[in-house]
Amino acid sequence: MTTAIHTGTRTLDWRLRFAALSLIWGFSFLLIKVGTEGYAPFQVTLGRLLFGTAVLAAAMAVKRERLPRGARTWGHLTVAAFLLNALPFSLFAYAELTIPSTLAGICNATSPLWGMALSLVALSEDRPTRTRVAGLGLGFLGVLTVLGAWQGFHGLDARGTAMALLASLSYPIGWIYLRRTLAGVGHSHLSMAGAQLLLATLQLAVVTPLFTDLPSRFAVTPLLAIAALGALGTGLALLIQYGLVAEVGPTTAQMVTYFIPVIATAAGVAILGESLSWSTPVGAVIVLAGAALTQVRHSAPSGARGRIVARLRRGARPAHAESHPRHDLAAR
Repeated sequence: MTTAIHTGTRTLDWRLRFAALSLIWGFSFLLIKVGTEGYAPFQVTLGRLLFGTAVLAAAMAVKRERLPRGARTWGHLTVAAFLLNALPFSLFAYAELTIPSTLAGICNATSPLWGMALSLVALSEDRPTRTRVAGLGLGFLGVLTVLGAWQGFHGLDARGTAMALLASLSYPIGWIYLRRTLAGVGHSHLSMAGAQLLLATLQLAVVTPLFTDLPSRFAVTPLLAIAALGALGTGLALLIQYGLVAEVGPTTAQMVTYFIPVIATAAGVAILGESLSWSTPVGAVIVLAGAALTQVRHSAPSGARGRIVARLRRGARPAHAESHPRHDLAAR
């Protein structure tokens, strides 16, 4: 009886954290929109990174974690910080100057599609299957549905939409880069994430003064939105994510990706009053279905044959192939 209660509590615990992570990342696009109503996009991104870094720094202090060492590690983390944080965060902020938060959230859902397409080229151990290729095609068909391609993209801000899609593409590029360069370096996930956010903050601290002026007034509501975006949507979300990956594995944890656009759309319509045509939710469902198919893997052979195949696969793969967590979840 005690074991059953313990197991049930643990199951409920990770499900609650999964739901919390879905809500936090889903509402991030609404918070970006509110933040840009009072501050320039680079300022929104810089504030987001400052608050997010502060949360991770506090977590590292509590756990007595140290920043990673080594020039090579910091060099690769600098590139990762740009691809996974500084660039996509800035692109989404600029995109939401001209497109609804609902569309930005749906564009974010294309990350698994970009990731699958890129991994076929960049990761030798990731082989295409008919199911995954079909998912890729279906997903991009969903993107065209969201954008209303049959209407000639009428009423669509092409620049803002392109920025949101580029932001979504930046995530899997950063994940593949990390997987090929920093897997198995021996540092904790918290230490690596803290250093990565710190570097991204420094990058924005250099860029922001060059392209923006100090605000004439500090609007309270947008400032609170930026603080929530950083502390919750970046700092706390990363802590929750790594906990989920450790407890239930990356495959289950990455399913949060499929809830983000649903929550982002609901929040944008209900709270911000954004309009919603039929093609947006229909296209979003198609995108998510395609993204789900791209994550399908063949089941491993069982028994002695399975052990032999596993040994052969381990010998054929790069040493880092399985040692780094999935970063296509990270830094939303």
